[in-house]
Amino acid sequence: MQQELREFLHYLIVERGLSKNTTEAYNRDLTAYIQYIESHENKKDVNEINRPAIMQYLYFLKDNGRAPTTITRNISSIRAFHQFLLRERLSSSDPTIHISRPKQEKKLPKILSTTEVEALISASVKNPALNIRNKAMLEVLYATGIRVSELCQLSLSDLHLDMGFIRCIGKGNKERIIPIGNVATKALETYLQKSRPTLLKKQAHSILFVNHHGNKMSRQGFWKIIKLLAKEANIKKELTPHTLRHSFATHLLENGADLRAVQEMLGHVDISTTQIYTHITKTRMKDVYSRYHPRA
Repeated sequence: MQQELREFLHYLIVERGLSKNTTEAYNRDLTAYIQYIESHENKKDVNEINRPAIMQYLYFLKDNGRAPTTITRNISSIRAFHQFLLRERLSSSDPTIHISRPKQEKKLPKILSTTEVEALISASVKNPALNIRNKAMLEVLYATGIRVSELCQLSLSDLHLDMGFIRCIGKGNKERIIPIGNVATKALETYLQKSRPTLLKKQAHSILFVNHHGNKMSRQGFWKIIKLLAKEANIKKELTPHTLRHSFATHLLENGADLRAVQEMLGHVDISTTQIYTHITKTRMKDVYSRYHPRA
């Protein structure tokens, strides 16, 4: 089944144009799935896989403490794989047809208040060049709502600061043009003038944000920095890679931004994905009402 998996991954990259991170996630899910099917269900060919075998794998994930969201993602990966096999006539049937996703509790994303955002951006480390870079990265994240992976992919040619926007390549290699405010623009200009040349050392490339070795900043490396700065800023909330993105969207909507415009800036295909932020603003309004209204 490894050959079929390789063909599926090639299809995701070449025909669907999915990002490296998304393709790697499919690869992880399906590699574990195939290993289970071969070792526990003793099936060596994709045509031998049936619905009971897949259900046993899903029960296996559940018994091993996998969250409903993880199981749902695995179902999506497995279903996409078998649909591809059927479409390409590499198998004679799709065993995932009658497999439903587990019901998930809808959780509202955690966000930072504007005060907490200010504290995070103002937090510092001992190295001045790193402080300037960290501030620029956080300002860009909060100003544009782009994903951390998109932030780390930015190159110098993506900046159009004179015209007040940046260019971003998101999921599915789709291009977005996103406005960027004066505060983030100034932070970027300071970084480009005073910090990036120092961090680059003798290297020469077009990647915008670099680590202390002068190489491209990784998502994992930047997330370690955010956790360190959050500790310095005494922020107790649990942060995720999307916290500033969630905060960006929520704060825009709280201040009257149009939902369609926020959808466009976030790069959401479906507006229902963006609408979750309206639920956050409604929840916050209820909290304020119950806290301050004398007859709440």
